[in-house]
Amino acid sequence: MFARRQQKNPGAEAEQFRRRAAVGFLAVALALAGLSAWYFKLQVLDHAEYVTRSDANRIRLRPVVPGRGLIYDRNGVVLAENVPAFRLDVIPDKAGDLDAVIAGIGERIPLDEDDIARFKAARKGARGFRPITLKPRLSEDDIARFAVDQWRFPGVEVVPYFTRYYPYGDLFAHVIGYVGRVDEKDLESLGEAGSALTHIGKSGLERYYEPALRGRIGYEQVETNVEGRALRTIGRVPGRAGTDLRLSIDVKLQQAMVTAFGNYEGAAIAMDPRSGDILGMVSLPSYDPNLFVNGISHADFKALNDNPSRPQFNRLVLGGVAPGSTLKPLIALAGLDSGVRRPEDKILSTGMFYLPGVSRGWGDSHRGGHGWTDMRKSIAQSVNTYYYKLALDLGITRFDDYMRKFGFGQPTGIDLTGEIGGILPSPEFKYKSRKERWYPGDTVNIAIGQGDWKVTPLQLVRAHGGIANGMLREPHLVMQERRAFDAPWTPLQWAEPRPITDNPAHLQVIREGMMDTMRPGGSGYAVSIGAPYAMAGKTGTAQVVSRKGANAVDPRNLPMHLRHRSLFVGFAPADNPSIVVAIAVEGGGYGASTAAPIARKIFDAWLLGKMPGDTPDAPDIVVPEDGTDTGAAPPAPSEIPGAPGPTPPPPPAVAPVPAEVPREPQAAP
Repeated sequence: MFARRQQKNPGAEAEQFRRRAAVGFLAVALALAGLSAWYFKLQVLDHAEYVTRSDANRIRLRPVVPGRGLIYDRNGVVLAENVPAFRLDVIPDKAGDLDAVIAGIGERIPLDEDDIARFKAARKGARGFRPITLKPRLSEDDIARFAVDQWRFPGVEVVPYFTRYYPYGDLFAHVIGYVGRVDEKDLESLGEAGSALTHIGKSGLERYYEPALRGRIGYEQVETNVEGRALRTIGRVPGRAGTDLRLSIDVKLQQAMVTAFGNYEGAAIAMDPRSGDILGMVSLPSYDPNLFVNGISHADFKALNDNPSRPQFNRLVLGGVAPGSTLKPLIALAGLDSGVRRPEDKILSTGMFYLPGVSRGWGDSHRGGHGWTDMRKSIAQSVNTYYYKLALDLGITRFDDYMRKFGFGQPTGIDLTGEIGGILPSPEFKYKSRKERWYPGDTVNIAIGQGDWKVTPLQLVRAHGGIANGMLREPHLVMQERRAFDAPWTPLQWAEPRPITDNPAHLQVIREGMMDTMRPGGSGYAVSIGAPYAMAGKTGTAQVVSRKGANAVDPRNLPMHLRHRSLFVGFAPADNPSIVVAIAVEGGGYGASTAAPIARKIFDAWLLGKMPGDTPDAPDIVVPEDGTDTGAAPPAPSEIPGAPGPTPPPPPAVAPVPAEVPREPQAAP
C-alpha cells in the first residue's frame, strides 16, 4: 500500500516566510546601523586622532643639534670653536642596496677605505631609519658633483653641520682633548634622546664637561612628500646651545712653556697659589687633536701609537715619577709640625749615613759631607743625611700620615678624567705589591723621594702651592661658564681650601729654606742670577738607573729614556707668590741643570712678559751637569751669561754627586 501524501499548509509557509524575512531585515538593519556608527566614530569622534596620524605620515620630526659650547682662555682667546661643514648621510631603509649605493657614490665622490669601514661598522648597531654618516667634511667640489646625480640615490642627503676645530692644534691637546664620532658604546650611554648626536667628547675637558658643552637637542617638524623629501618646515622647538667655558689658562704662557722645553720631553704645570687656577700645563710631546674629530686615518693612528715618546700619553694626570728631593721641604714641614725637629736643630753631615748594624751606607750630596746642617741649610743645599735621620725619627706611620695630608697618594680633583693618585710608599703597599715586610732602609730611601714613590706634577704643584700660600687648594682649569651667548659669565665653585699647617712660623721656615735654595750657596742659585724678582724653589733628580751590578753607571752614557729625570718646584715672587710651577723633564739629568732653567723662563714669561726667544742675542741660562743641583757651591757669576757682581770663591775640588739621589749602599771600609 502507498502512503498518503500530506497536503501543504499555505498559511504556515507564509508565516514562516514572514518570520525569515523579518529576521533578515533586522540583521541587515543592524549591520547598517553598526556600520553607520563605525563611520560616525571614525569621521566624528576619532577625527582628530586620525588627522594626527595622517600628518605623521607626511610630517617628520628632524632633530636639531645645537652648537657645541666654545672654550676660551682667560683672556677670551678661542681655543675650541665650531666651523661650518657638510657631510653625506645615508638612511639604510630608503637607500636600498647599500653596496650598490656606496659603489655609485664612490664613482662621483672619492671615498676612503676608512670612511666605508666606519660606515659599515656604524650600520651594524644602528636602526634602519636613522641616518648614518658615510663621508664627513665634503668639499665644495664633492657637493657639486653629487648634486647632479642626487636623484639617483634616494635616502642619501648632504647635511650641513658644525664640526669642532682646535686652532692651536697640539698646544692644548692634553688639556682640552678632542671630540670624536659617536660609536656603539656611546649610543648605549646616550640613549634615545642623544641618538641624534654625531660627535661626543672623548678626552680632556671635552669629555669632562660633555653634558654641559653639548647642550640640549631640539627638533623641527618637516612636511615631506611620498618620497620622504622635505617640502617645508611646519614648526620648530629650538635646542639649548652648549655652555661656553672660560679657562684659567693663558695662551701666551702655554706657548712660553712649550718653547722653554726646547727638544726635551716631559711635563710642566703652572698654578696661581692664591686661587688654584691653572695658568698653563703642558705634556710633551703632544699631538694634533684635529686628526680625531672626524675619524683619524689608520696611517696617522699607527704613527702616533708607534711613536716611542707616546704623544697621546698625558704625563700631567697619568705620568707618575719619583719626586726626588722636591719632597724635602714637605718632609721638613712634617718634622716641624710633629715636634720632631726645630728649625735650629743641627745634624752632622759627613758624606755617608749608616743604620745601626748595617754595613752598607747611603751617600750624601757631597762625598765629604756638608758639615753641621740646620733645617734651612738642608733645604737650600739638599742635604740627604738630614732627611735620612728625620724620616727615621718620624717613623713610617707618621711619615705617611703627613704625606697623605699634603695630598700624595690621592687625586688632586682637577677637572680632567683619568687622574691617578700615584703611590704613597707604606708597609701596606709594599706587602700588597711584593709580599715583603717593611725595613728601616725603606724609610731611608723614601726620605729623599726614591723607592716606591710615584707622584704627578699636579700633586707637586698643589703641595708646594700650599707652601707658597699657606692653603691647599683644589687645582682647576675652568674658571667661568656662560650658558648663553648674551648671558653673563658665572664663576664656578670649588672645594674650600684647607691650611697646610696650623703654625705660620713653621711655614715661614720652609719658605726661607726654599728662598735660600735660589741664593748663593743654594742648589738653584745659578738660574736666579739677574732676576728682578725673588724666587723660591727646590731642585730634584729622580734616578732611573743608578748601577749595573756593583758598578756605578754614568747616566750620560745611557739611552735618553733611562737617564735621570730632572725636577724643579718653586714659586715667585717669593714675598707674594702669584705663580707656582712643577716641572719634570725626562732624561734631563739633574734638576738644576735642566728643569730649573725651564722654570726661570716660565717665571719671566708670567711676571715680566718676557717670552723665550724674544731676545735672540741673549744666550740661554746654562747650568753645568755637575752644578748647583748637587749641592755644591754655585758657579761663579762671571761664568754665567749676564750675571752681575764680583766673582765668588771657586767651589772645593770634589767630585759632586746629585743631592736628590743617594749613592747606592757601599760597603764600609
